[in-house]
Amino acid sequence: MRANSLALRLFVSATAWAVVILLITGVVLSSLYRQGVERAFDRRLGVYLRTLVADVASPDDANEKNQPPLGEPLFELPLSGWYWQITRLDPGKSDLRASRSLWDGGLPRLETAGVAPGPDGSRQGYVAGPEDQRLRLVERDIDLGDEGHYLVAVAGDAAEINAETRSFDQALIVTFALLAVVLLLTTMFQVRFGLAPLKRISDGLAAIRAGSAERLGGTFPDEIAPLARETNALIEANKEIVERARTHVGNLAHALKTPLSVMQNEAVARGQDPFALKVLEQADIMRDQVARHLQRARLAARLTVVGSITDVAPVVTALARTMEKIHRDKSISIDVHADDKARFRGERPDLEEMIGNLVDNACKWAASRVTIEVVCESAPSAGPIVRIVVDDDGRGLSASEREQVAKRGRRLDETKPGSGLGLSIVVDLSALYGGGLTLSTAPSGGLRAELVLPAG
Repeated sequence: MRANSLALRLFVSATAWAVVILLITGVVLSSLYRQGVERAFDRRLGVYLRTLVADVASPDDANEKNQPPLGEPLFELPLSGWYWQITRLDPGKSDLRASRSLWDGGLPRLETAGVAPGPDGSRQGYVAGPEDQRLRLVERDIDLGDEGHYLVAVAGDAAEINAETRSFDQALIVTFALLAVVLLLTTMFQVRFGLAPLKRISDGLAAIRAGSAERLGGTFPDEIAPLARETNALIEANKEIVERARTHVGNLAHALKTPLSVMQNEAVARGQDPFALKVLEQADIMRDQVARHLQRARLAARLTVVGSITDVAPVVTALARTMEKIHRDKSISIDVHADDKARFRGERPDLEEMIGNLVDNACKWAASRVTIEVVCESAPSAGPIVRIVVDDDGRGLSASEREQVAKRGRRLDETKPGSGLGLSIVVDLSALYGGGLTLSTAPSGGLRAELVLPAG
């Protein structure tokens, strides 16, 4: 699931960047192409402009007849969008010559619009022509000395520039759309197959956590192989740490057992000596506390092991047969209803200890029958759980009695065998696994012990 989420995020991120890059590239290419079209258009107008300037500087009969030799029929068509105009700028002179296409109109001046001349002395820019046409205009001042000062201007229809640019933009959009599709498919392919090893690692870790595998198997690409190798090394190191912790716990238990036994034996040998009785009492408390904390340390070490999963049904069935033999003098019948799919996320010895204490306690108090039910459920906040319910048909317990029996060393009936530690051990173990024990009244009137544990 996480690998799929990562692949989706990478795909979305790569797609977004690809779209942004294509948009920026498209805008830049469109702008560069328009500038190139404008330069080509200006060169065409420049040819006409130089022809007019040469004609003004060397007048002939054609000039006198107001017909400069441009060789372009568009200058003859009224309002064609192609115009030329020669204006004399000498004071007191009003000489104006223009192409027939201007009809009765005229061209505006770029000089008055604040357009600065270029290196060759000409000005270029966009102006509004006759009939509100958008024109691309080039003009130049010609000073012939005594023969006069002239402004020569040539304009062309800017619609040609727009049409060329629009045609290029359409081709660019189609090309980039196809390129975007190819990039998306390529990105999808790379993300899907490039992240496949990570998904295999994720699935492998899930299998280890579920208890169906002990390490990451298979071959991985060179880029991912170190991650798999270090993960396996971490799992092995974790197991070694747990084993060392168990060994230390066992050594500590053995080291403390002998001194406590010596103290108890010495106290017992002194009979009813008050000091000996006090030592015996405190030694019993010390033994109880040592056993309790060593048990918690042992369980804490087990909880750090990755992939401990136990089938519940075989454990319950085996314990039921054992308890029937242990309590055969009472002729106790134990009924088991267990879901074969129930699995406990923990080690088998701990599950046997918890269920064994519950069933043993039920057999001690039952009149003739004990019922064990195991079901799998899904808790909204805790995820999948295993619910183990143990009912007996004994006298049952009141609310205050149920509160007392869960405390360590508390026994309601001294005639019953046991130390009073059974239910408290179940409470401690279940709590360390993130579960819990609840006592209530069974349908048969006896005691119901309901144990909730995390499911595997």
